[in-house]
Amino acid sequence: MPRSEFLLSEYRGMWLFALFDLPVDTRAARHRYAQFRRLLIQEGFCMVQFSVYARYCASEELADPICRRIAREVPEDGHVRLLMVTDRQFGKMQVYHGKTRVPAESMPAQLLLF
Repeated sequence: MPRSEFLLSEYRGMWLFALFDLPVDTRAARHRYAQFRRLLIQEGFCMVQFSVYARYCASEELADPICRRIAREVPEDGHVRLLMVTDRQFGKMQVYHGKTRVPAESMPAQLLLF
């Protein structure tokens, strides 16, 4: 098998984003928010911005079961969007801290096995 088949394609690799708005106006709502956030972290997501989390998946097929698990846990009064973009598209993201442009996060050096 040629070595190139072992390399991850920047078109096959996917970044899965979870963008969410959950109420935090009551103690019970804050608890549901914390549970949902913990789920994202357990699924391998990292915070990109407040209420925006992302994780790398080697393929769309590997991202689909993660999407289904998250969808089952969306709080009744929550708004959640799951967005997949290719690693190539992710690499074109422009990120600014203040007026300074910084590079986007890079693909993890090691794939996570679940």
